[in-house]
Amino acid sequence: MPDHDRLDYMGTESPESALPGRRLSELAEQAARCTADCCGASSMVVEGGTERPAAVTHPDLAGLVSVQLRSGDGPIPAALQRGAPVDSTDLLSEERWPEYRAMALDSGVRSSVTMPFRRSGLTFTLSLYSFRPGALEDAPHGPARALGDLAATCLVRDRSYRAALTEVDQLATALRSRPVVDQACGIVMHVLGCDADMAFGVLRRISQGANRKLSDVAWAVVDRRGRGLEKELVSMSN
Repeated sequence: MPDHDRLDYMGTESPESALPGRRLSELAEQAARCTADCCGASSMVVEGGTERPAAVTHPDLAGLVSVQLRSGDGPIPAALQRGAPVDSTDLLSEERWPEYRAMALDSGVRSSVTMPFRRSGLTFTLSLYSFRPGALEDAPHGPARALGDLAATCLVRDRSYRAALTEVDQLATALRSRPVVDQACGIVMHVLGCDADMAFGVLRRISQGANRKLSDVAWAVVDRRGRGLEKELVSMSN
């Protein structure tokens, strides 16, 4: 697949690709394919100081990510701290990150580079690995970087899209429950001889006191037509 087609693919919307894990998997796979001498890649999101599970192109790479997160030492923590790419041209002579180095060499990895991306409060990393020393020196300036920039835009857009869907769902729920809340308010007004504002306030206090949704409280009032609720309603109105 040509590089421009990979970029177009990263930008397409689908229910699956809107999920962060799916987006990161696509990024890792495409970055590995478009980088010369790259044997695999990993990508992970850090949001609110919390790391999410990493997307990896090979199971062995999951261990390389885990050892860095567990020890707080390695190219991923270093890249996040610096806000700039961190590489190791030859892990055989690397003196930093002893745990990461040992596990990488055990897996046959001789060089790696990790690039951090930050956009609108969202941070993620893209790490590339090679069996050859010095093979990834140009990666931070190549197609993988462009893919990471595009993924950052997509992830922020996905987050906004999910937030909008949640808000729409909440509004739809509120609209569906509005008729029964109005009906319950009418019953409370009749029982207590109060106005609409006071009736709504009574329902809201019952909802808060019982730790139940306002709509559930309203349904209970409507279902019983207010019968047997006189004492509770009077006590909540005081």
